[in-house]
Amino acid sequence: MGIDNDTIVALATASGAGAIHIVRISGNKSLEIAKKITKKQNFTPRLATLSSVFDKDDLIDQAIVIYFKAPNSYTGEDIVEFQIHGNEVIASLIIKLAIKEGARIAKPGEFSKRAVINGKIDISEAVAISKLIEAKSIEGVKLLARQLKGELKVFVEKIRDDLVEILSYIEVSIDYAEEDLPKDLLDKINHKLSEIYNTLDKTVQKSSLREGLIDGFKVAIVGKPNVGKSSFLNRLLNYDRAIVSEIAGTTRDTIEESVKIGSHLIKIVDTAGIRNSSDLIEQIGIEKSKTAIKEADIIIAIFDNSKEFEQSDKEILDLIENSNKDIIYILNKIDLPKKFNKELKRAIKLSLKHNDLDKVIKELKDILDKKSSFKDTILVSLSQIELTKNALNSINEAKTNLKNNDFELFAFNINNAIDSISQISRPYDYNELLDNMFSNFCLGK
Repeated sequence: MGIDNDTIVALATASGAGAIHIVRISGNKSLEIAKKITKKQNFTPRLATLSSVFDKDDLIDQAIVIYFKAPNSYTGEDIVEFQIHGNEVIASLIIKLAIKEGARIAKPGEFSKRAVINGKIDISEAVAISKLIEAKSIEGVKLLARQLKGELKVFVEKIRDDLVEILSYIEVSIDYAEEDLPKDLLDKINHKLSEIYNTLDKTVQKSSLREGLIDGFKVAIVGKPNVGKSSFLNRLLNYDRAIVSEIAGTTRDTIEESVKIGSHLIKIVDTAGIRNSSDLIEQIGIEKSKTAIKEADIIIAIFDNSKEFEQSDKEILDLIENSNKDIIYILNKIDLPKKFNKELKRAIKLSLKHNDLDKVIKELKDILDKKSSFKDTILVSLSQIELTKNALNSINEAKTNLKNNDFELFAFNINNAIDSISQISRPYDYNELLDNMFSNFCLGK
């Protein structure tokens, strides 16, 4: 994997006004550029130095300048960081000065890419850094902090080491057929593969259920028209976000907002009422509601206490109960005479006009806490999940080929599995296989 020798520069903090901005320069010319635009001749590594910054002879700003000497920096290269006042004009001018002195604008993710290439972090840690910025819960932050310390890397290394060990035995079986190999070797390999498969499969399942830890859990409010979905959303947000009226079908599109429940920032989606309708626009909204149910982590299903249970209610129940999602049932309008003649399990009975949402919020918080409570390693990006699924497919194929004593195809499958799982952390080096082979077998005797 190659790397440019260019010196790169970019704004390392979010754009917009703030107390400070940080402009970061990385590469061989970093120190030289810093000296030129500050007119200082010496910077002590890792010492914050108050320096003036100049455009020729014009003073631009007073900055805190920190020099990180290679290899003791984030990228493994010389880095200089300018902590300046939080004005985008100042930041832009310093970046232009750095470019004038030989730097170029960094590509997206290039600082982290250089850190990976120079062995300062692995790919899983780079992904954790990126996701840490996006995390929508305290639990998500804690998870990513563990991965920054190498939790996922250790997990991947263990799986890869086990697969490399299996591959080394098979390669020896192919190349040194006359050697004395253990008679129960194939049974042991098959057993070990099953253990690896089960571990990876459980990891994928748990990771898929906890995607909301990073991106925010999605909660869909569903029900037929005029049951109180928009009123519920407005009460939860504490302001009138959705239009509320007595006319059924007022909400014709999904409305998505963010709200904090406990330590979780969730996406709450108010959906169009689900019913049979000849109105084309309403039909589109209903289809979007069904999509929202599929994408949601949690469903809040609202029913009308003042109306009899009817076909539309039944269709909604069938839809959500077959979704395998966490569901909170609400029976609304209990201030009106009861006509709803269907028993709902664990339904919270209330009147959105008169009652608060304490019980609903508590149940929602309990579900979110449960989804966030875990000690296992999980995958934090879709690409990590897809790579693990690829490895699972390769292991499945390998088990079939092992059963048929087709060792060459088996070796091909295991190589594919190793390659897939390695892309989560660091590229696979063929020398790892050779080291394992020579450490476990006495060859060429």
